[in-house]
Amino acid sequence: MLVKNYMTRHPIMIGPETPIVEAQKVMAENNIRHLPVVGDGKRLLGLLTRQRLQVSPEKLGSLEVWEITRYLAKLTAEKVMVKGKDLHAIDADATLEEAADIMIRHKIGGLPVIEDGVVAGVITETDLLVELQELLGAKEPGWRVTVRVPDRPGEFSKLSGELAKRGWGIMSLGSARSPKFPGHWDIVLKVRNCTKEELVSVLEGIEDQQILDIRETTVYNS
Repeated sequence: MLVKNYMTRHPIMIGPETPIVEAQKVMAENNIRHLPVVGDGKRLLGLLTRQRLQVSPEKLGSLEVWEITRYLAKLTAEKVMVKGKDLHAIDADATLEEAADIMIRHKIGGLPVIEDGVVAGVITETDLLVELQELLGAKEPGWRVTVRVPDRPGEFSKLSGELAKRGWGIMSLGSARSPKFPGHWDIVLKVRNCTKEELVSVLEGIEDQQILDIRETTVYNS
């Protein structure tokens, strides 16, 4: 799963001289929170976010009404955009895990995506959540099961083998280290073509594996 396959391609971009009033309008009309600021040849110069477009109450409180209008009229993207060492971007060929790591470490909600040296897209935390939803098969009907297994070779084979013998399909799969149980992994999988009773009976019969949760999911319409 690479950034280039999940980013928003051909994002709206603005130049550094764009007034922030105009930038705010663009973001509001297009319901976007990240606006790359580019120079010649779509080279990345900075990034505008909704937070950057907010003027502090302290600043406004010290100005008269006519001064506020003049102050805002003079502000351009270049003066308020994220830039320099605070500006983070990612290559189109990077993995989604790398994008998530940058966003988490720097507490940001989106990244301009660079391809062949120019801005080719934007990837946001929403894009990552959509992919997580797809990865876990959240939109597919079936049984969502969480199973805790020991951290040792062969445990997943035991689990998948029992399901395969019965012709039950695994639509999705994810795993993570158990947060409070060292030496174990929690596996989340979506299973279909069986009843809950059948599935529970089979999983309870696998030695050293524990069912943590099982629930039926249906297609989400929203």
